[in-house]
Amino acid sequence: MKSLILVLKGFFMGIANVIPGVSGGTIALILGIYEEFISSISNIFKEFKKSISFLIPIFIGMGLSIILLSRIIDRAYKIIPIPTVLFFMGLVVGGIPLVIKRINNSKDKITSSNYIIFIITFLLVLSLSLSKIFISSFSNVSFTNMNILSYILLFIVGIVSSATMIIPGISGSLVLMMLGYYYPVINTIKEITSFKNLFSNFIILFIFGLGVLLGIAVISKMIEYLFKKHEKKTYFTVLGFVIASVIAIPISSLIEVKNINLNIGQLLLGIITFIIGLIISYKLGEK
Repeated sequence: MKSLILVLKGFFMGIANVIPGVSGGTIALILGIYEEFISSISNIFKEFKKSISFLIPIFIGMGLSIILLSRIIDRAYKIIPIPTVLFFMGLVVGGIPLVIKRINNSKDKITSSNYIIFIITFLLVLSLSLSKIFISSFSNVSFTNMNILSYILLFIVGIVSSATMIIPGISGSLVLMMLGYYYPVINTIKEITSFKNLFSNFIILFIFGLGVLLGIAVISKMIEYLFKKHEKKTYFTVLGFVIASVIAIPISSLIEVKNINLNIGQLLLGIITFIIGLIISYKLGEK
């Protein structure tokens, strides 16, 4: 039963990879598995059996959601954008009480620095989401005629993008867009699945993937350390990320959608989907 719940939670984490403005870390947090997720990655060699038994169901769920729902979600954004966006907003809002509960349960004292950290992280995520309006001018990266410097930069971008996968509130797709690598990486994946330029595309994705793996290993260690040594401050940081995500989701999502037909039907359906998302995250976060 526990494995099935982990698969379900991984399923929603996977959805975050195709939602503008949402990170997998945010979903892991609001579903109550963030700390164990970070710890399992950080200590995978030290506690191999325990870490693998936790991570495998999550990755199965993530893989299933990406394969099964990426096209459906893309379609939903075009047909019913308001209800779709409100569902994901509800999903995030439903997890906020869990973060506040963790803050209250922490033994550290609340100081003014906690609130300053909250404000800084809140504004950081908000700025990133608003910057999406201006990032088209950065999208000039090309994977043709790659040299050693290009591969080094690609490796570094992989490390940077890995941070967005596990830090709550920061959208990986948005950061890659800002760096100009989002569409080149997506196009490379499309080409390799269509069996085009297999060797060169494999090298590109291999270098990028190495950067991602290294970044995840290093950053998970850092986050685990912060939770152990500065639990209250870390949770205030996370709270800033998560609350900002509630605003970032509609900003990032609706920028992508054109010709929005706002009507009473979409609003009523949106209220229902918001409540459904809220209940799902709140209930799963309790398990």
